[in-house]
Amino acid sequence: MTRYRPRIYAMTLNLIRHEADARDIAQETFIRAWRAIGGFEGKACFFTWLYRITHNLCYDRHRARRFESEGEFDDSRGLPANALAANLPRATERPDDAMSRTELRKKISDAIDQLSPEHRAVILLKEIEGLSYGEIAEAVSCTIGTVMSRLFYARRRLQDLLREAAPNLKN
Repeated sequence: MTRYRPRIYAMTLNLIRHEADARDIAQETFIRAWRAIGGFEGKACFFTWLYRITHNLCYDRHRARRFESEGEFDDSRGLPANALAANLPRATERPDDAMSRTELRKKISDAIDQLSPEHRAVILLKEIEGLSYGEIAEAVSCTIGTVMSRLFYARRRLQDLLREAAPNLKN
């Protein structure tokens, strides 16, 4: 748990975008993993197996929220205001550079939020976690070809969204 807790929490927060729910799901992931450890056959990487549990819990939470609050506006959703600031470099930088970096991170985060859950999952697993196509396929229970397709369309959608959000940026 100590080894994987930061990665599981980060992935959960990236998928769910709600801090309290992410903590709950990360905790539930380890509870379920503990109960099911006898079923882990060692054919896949342990993190892939653990991520699969996390992915299923995130999907279930997303589906439950969609049915609970269909059409309602929930202003408590999203990252806390200081979540992006925690990742900024500690070195002194010019305020305008810090502002530009914060704005860019916000645009990227907003673009990722607009992806479907399936596309968001594969893009985060590949680009943030650095998993291979095979590991991603095992984690999200699909074929490698499906992973490649989802990555292609997710990247293309992100490019379009970022182009719309920042038309003056160079490609």
